Amino acid sequence: MTRTALSGRLAALATDDDGMSTVEYAVGTVAAAAFAALLYAIVSGDDVLSALTGIVERALSTSF
Repeated sequence: MTRTALSGRLAALATDDDGMSTVEYAVGTVAAAAFAALLYAIVSGDDVLSALTGIVERALSTSF
């Protein structure tokens, strides 16, 4: 391979975007799943459950 052909091939590889959207989609999916797992862990904790229960009970016990 000549030096010019090698330079052209390297330039094409450096600017080739084939598969990038798939990788970005996979990373976004993993990040979304991790965020969902974190939210589930927080919301299913005892402190959050008791706080939400208290809010609902206060809302239902108000009198006009």
